[in-house]
Amino acid sequence: MSGLLSVFLHLLLYQLVAPVTFRHSHYDDLVRTLYKVHNECPYITRVYSIGRSVKGRHLYVLEFSDNPGIHEPLEPEVKYVGNMHGNEVLGRELLLQLSEFLCEEFRNGNQRILRLVEGTRIHILPSMNPDGYEVAAAQGPDISGYLVGRNNANGVDLNRDFPDLNTYIYYNEKYGGPNHHLPLPDNWKSQVEPETRAVIQWIRSFNFVLSANLHGGAVVANYPYDKSLEHRVRGFRRTAYTPTPDDKLFQKLAKVYSYAHGWMHQGWNCGDYFPDGITNGASWYSLSKGMQDFNYLHTNCFEITLELSCDKFPRQEELQREWLGNREALIQFLEQVHQGIKGMVLDENNNNLPKAVISVSGINHDVTSGHHGDYFRLLLPGTYTVTATAPGFDPETVSVTVGPGEPKLVDFHLKRSISQITPTKRVPSAGPGSRVSSKKVQPRAAK
Repeated sequence: MSGLLSVFLHLLLYQLVAPVTFRHSHYDDLVRTLYKVHNECPYITRVYSIGRSVKGRHLYVLEFSDNPGIHEPLEPEVKYVGNMHGNEVLGRELLLQLSEFLCEEFRNGNQRILRLVEGTRIHILPSMNPDGYEVAAAQGPDISGYLVGRNNANGVDLNRDFPDLNTYIYYNEKYGGPNHHLPLPDNWKSQVEPETRAVIQWIRSFNFVLSANLHGGAVVANYPYDKSLEHRVRGFRRTAYTPTPDDKLFQKLAKVYSYAHGWMHQGWNCGDYFPDGITNGASWYSLSKGMQDFNYLHTNCFEITLELSCDKFPRQEELQREWLGNREALIQFLEQVHQGIKGMVLDENNNNLPKAVISVSGINHDVTSGHHGDYFRLLLPGTYTVTATAPGFDPETVSVTVGPGEPKLVDFHLKRSISQITPTKRVPSAGPGSRVSSKKVQPRAAK
């Protein structure tokens, strides 16, 4: 009841100080809103496209940063993705409202928003599936079938379209092998839809640390793994809770959103019950080739899935209440990127070392440093043994105590291994007639 009262008071205050028109946004409306925000806040925003849909619509992203278009070392990157299923539209509208809210509050000098924008690079993709949205919107909330517009224009469910890396990680956890940045098959681009391909290339281009993708049809914060390690079904319930090595951290991230939300944390929503308003994806139902597991297994990004409305296509008059119920949660989740440890990985000459591996003892999931040598490792409060390694360098291990506030700054200065600085014999060049390639052979790297 307190959550509903809070939403009502927010609604009353919001109507008094900032009347806003809440309506569903077709593709042209979405584009206009993104550029409107950019025009109103040109120094802290950038609009860019990560690719096109099957029907040729741009997948536009709005970026918020005090230096748009530039990665600042030690400033984490975070993203929101909406409307992956074209008929699940609330996330799309919430992200457009969030964009306008961040711009307006920054201009108003809201200190919390100033700190957020100045210390975080935020990327907002309101619609991953603009083609599916237009199909669903043509039906409307009254007529639309449950699945109309869910898939892309080729009839593919985009949240079942990412390369399946879970099978490999479950094998590796049992028999040994990489626990992060699992490689993709060489022909992965030809195996996925244009929208999926655009998102994969996007998340490989930025060192994202935290992410959420916004869905509808339930009200719960869902965290990985989504794909069950076990495949049996008992009655109507999928059995196997399948935790990641960062399970407690993921639970905390999900609870942050749930308890900041107007009513998600109460658990009873849409005729279902989830304690604390959160669930492990696999224990709810097993999902293969989903986006949140892919983020965790192929990149440094920790992603959860937010199911935000019982109705996939809420009526227009419900949008304002939904915005006020989600606004604080959307902001608090972004702030969660500022926890754990972060720092630079450098060599003896203070040169940046990208792709250095950061390992935490007791947590079988590593992260890597980005192009600028900076790394970010989300962690709960506690004391950890952390090791940085890079090819050709001696590893360095430190003990660090993480508090509940800002991330602890932990830099690593790696010394080159003795074997790397010892002169080696010069290999004579191939003689005339040799079929050895003259190209320099590079070590094969994981994709």
